[in-house]
Amino acid sequence: MFKALIITQICRRFGPVGGMERYVWELCRELANAGHQVHVLCETNLCKEALPELTIHELGIVRPKPRWLAHIRFSRRVHAWLEQHRTDEMIIHSHERCRDHHITTFHGPPFAQIREAPIWKRFSLRVNMSLWLEKRELCSPKVQMIVPNSIHIRQQLAAYYPAITRQLMPPVAPGVSAGGKRPMRHIATDAGVIGFVGKEWKRKGLKKAIQIVTTLAETRGNISFVVAGPLEKNIHSLFESSSFKVTLLGEVNTKELYPQMDVLLHPAINEPYGMVVTEALSAGVPVVISDVCGAASEVTPQRGRVLSLNENDSAWAQAIESCLNEDLYQHIHYQRSWYDVALAYNKVYQTINT
Repeated sequence: MFKALIITQICRRFGPVGGMERYVWELCRELANAGHQVHVLCETNLCKEALPELTIHELGIVRPKPRWLAHIRFSRRVHAWLEQHRTDEMIIHSHERCRDHHITTFHGPPFAQIREAPIWKRFSLRVNMSLWLEKRELCSPKVQMIVPNSIHIRQQLAAYYPAITRQLMPPVAPGVSAGGKRPMRHIATDAGVIGFVGKEWKRKGLKKAIQIVTTLAETRGNISFVVAGPLEKNIHSLFESSSFKVTLLGEVNTKELYPQMDVLLHPAINEPYGMVVTEALSAGVPVVISDVCGAASEVTPQRGRVLSLNENDSAWAQAIESCLNEDLYQHIHYQRSWYDVALAYNKVYQTINT
């Protein structure tokens, strides 16, 4: 049994409105359900439902641009609140570019990778301030633990910030909410339903996905491509000359969508984790994804395929073909609840010195 704690979570936008925000929202609810006293410091509360088990403190919306200055403004508001309300036993857990935390969870690739860019891209006020904010978040004397949300991010942090090796913890990957399961069904040799999920469709690789499905349609003439996330008006022109059936769903409940898929295609260009990957696996759907996805570590040969973006479209199409195998679906098992995520943090919190 763990002792009950007072935990303050820091997240600018609180609610299930994005990958990182969903992570914090689910974690807070599970921690509160476990008996901890949970406070949330945010700019704004975006939850559509009342959460009486949490104490949410809205610090006010700051001007969003420039982004580095917005981080500084929010950090100052957090600091001011903590100066007034902090108690000796309070554990401070940040998910933002702040300075007062005991523990920070890192949800994206380090900005420090800019150091590998051409020299003309590395010198600006934006770059210098963003690097300073990131270093402050990771290297402040108050920081006892740094938790990445994937192995990929952990490796990047260790490479760019060798000084934090002792504070760098094993990853705590996102959980998956229970949803529907894909029923066993026959897939015709010329058909199959390929799914793509991602509101940020450019970063998630939709253009690459279209090329791959176009190649696959040469041998599977009745293939269907289902796209969820982007608004139809923003991507309709990409499909004007498509040779396959396309369904553009916009923003939908993906829990209901995954069971309709035969394969999730996710050739993301930049993907710190990729919760859609594990959500599909949890629904019993194999995945074909790029190797830049943090969730690639969860994909075994029994769950799908991981390819380099340098691979040609034929290689990607062949990977999908190998997944459209009815025997494969019997062996796809993935389960990681948000309770498991909270349990992992419980163990971390118990070792923090406040």
